[in-house]
Amino acid sequence: MSALPVITAMGGINAAGRTSLHHGFRRLVFDALEPARQDSTLGALAALTGTTGRDALLNGTLIRGLPADRRLNLAVNGHSDGPVTLEMRNLDLPEPLPEGWRVEAINRQRSRVTVPAGAGLRVPTPIARRVSAAGQLPDGFDPGALYASRNHPRALQMAIYGVSDAFGMLGIPWEQLRGRLAPDQVAVFASNAMAQLDDAGLGGMMRAPALGQRTTSKQCPLGLGEMTADFINAYVLRSAGGTGGLLGACATFLYNLERAVHAIRAGRARLVVVGTSEAPLVPEVMEGYRAMGALAEDEALAALDGADRPDLRRACRPFGDNCGFTMAESAQFAVLMDDELALELGADILGAVPDVFVHADGAKKSISSPGIGNYLTLARSAHLVRQLIGEDALRHDTLVHAHGTGTPQNRVTESHVINQVAEAFGIRDWPVAAIKAYVGHSLGSAGGDQLAATLGTFSDGLLPGIATVDRFADDLHADRLSLAREHRQLRPSAALLNSKGFGGNNATAVVLSPERTTDLLARRHGERTLDAWRDRSAATREAAADYDRRALAGQVVPEYHFNDGVLNGDDLTVTDKAIRLPGWEQPLTFQDDCGFDDYR
Repeated sequence: MSALPVITAMGGINAAGRTSLHHGFRRLVFDALEPARQDSTLGALAALTGTTGRDALLNGTLIRGLPADRRLNLAVNGHSDGPVTLEMRNLDLPEPLPEGWRVEAINRQRSRVTVPAGAGLRVPTPIARRVSAAGQLPDGFDPGALYASRNHPRALQMAIYGVSDAFGMLGIPWEQLRGRLAPDQVAVFASNAMAQLDDAGLGGMMRAPALGQRTTSKQCPLGLGEMTADFINAYVLRSAGGTGGLLGACATFLYNLERAVHAIRAGRARLVVVGTSEAPLVPEVMEGYRAMGALAEDEALAALDGADRPDLRRACRPFGDNCGFTMAESAQFAVLMDDELALELGADILGAVPDVFVHADGAKKSISSPGIGNYLTLARSAHLVRQLIGEDALRHDTLVHAHGTGTPQNRVTESHVINQVAEAFGIRDWPVAAIKAYVGHSLGSAGGDQLAATLGTFSDGLLPGIATVDRFADDLHADRLSLAREHRQLRPSAALLNSKGFGGNNATAVVLSPERTTDLLARRHGERTLDAWRDRSAATREAAADYDRRALAGQVVPEYHFNDGVLNGDDLTVTDKAIRLPGWEQPLTFQDDCGFDDYR
């Protein structure tokens, strides 16, 4: 019998703030919250931004204009005939310093450098930027300042914070889990779509020679896409279990979630950390997507409103009259367990993911254009929901978290997919959410943003409206869809998370509500087992609440264990039946693979 993958915690960071305990979700629906929840949301933002009261809400503005200090003006190289003063990372300072250079420390990472005239320095010369909006982490929040980040790329800093936040919400100490699980019963599947392309990663490695700077020994290895999983294994969990990172453009989070779900259902892992961390707000990436015609440019945004200046906070307009998507950064991580382990440990049950469906587009003309694969993923997901909770529940008690990028092409093609699947399964007025309106498009982390919002809806009974549109576009296929600008009260039994990625990377995940999940578990394990789990889970929830109180008070730092518990081969006990690792009470035992019995 296949195990049911249960979601026991979720953490991370995006433009809405901290993910754990649904704080980020509540930022999306802030206007619909009662005062106590609004105060808690403001407190969570204040702890990140270092501000208080409504100032925290301002600094936690979702999509907004890019500040100059993020250096997102695209630059060209020129030569200086006079003295030039600029900021540089200490890591990039040449050794030895050329004659005449003056260096003034700004902080531990950066310095102000004055270069004399005639030095031949290749100086970035700004040109007017055409895209000014992005979904950025709250102002004042610096994940690298919370631990000894040692020049880590931003995406890896966010990953350390995000996975630590998830385990804070889990409410079960990692050391306790290491005592209960064997090393091969843990896995980490995490990555990102664009790798690490900032100065500390592959971007700096590629730019350094042209700018007369030195390439460091860290930029190449830390820039690799699988480093998200590698950092979690080495520096957070110190895990030697299964690992990997799948890449699937905008469906990357769901690709990793699919592997996690299948590992648990097949019995190859009992606890899996799954997630993505994407930090694409660098000039070259922004310009690359702009050149594709994918991003909402300032001039086009202003033209939509008949205005002189663009409304940057409404840059992303899914299913409305729109002109492109809005780039964003985000790190999202979920902790999944098999149902038996979750019940035994008293883990909180936020929902379950019975399956994730992935399909390519098949033959197509343009590699970036949508194709047929998303019809397959969404229809298979609807069929699974009908199988698990019934036809009536599918038709009247589910929702779709649309990919909803904010491009004219997406609004037509994705609305057609959802509408046609709704017609095939007899669904009318299918509620559709599109949270990129609030947090932007975080590329590989987009599915994680959707999952976090889905868990928030399950918890609070609110579905975010698509508030950035004035009206929905005339060219939608929406006769069976329910689209709304306003937040709605809704407690669905299941949600379908949809991703339509560049290149034909389509994925749809089925996520069951906590109530539907416990109903299924009661059928399998019995009410007595569920009652015992409820008793144990009270302590787990209190531990998560304690984590939240400490986080709100600014007393939480990420889990980061550099050079801690390092093992080598001599530390292991190896026999022909098992391998024992220090720090793990349970050994890795060798099991016969029964799948080969027919070949004997």
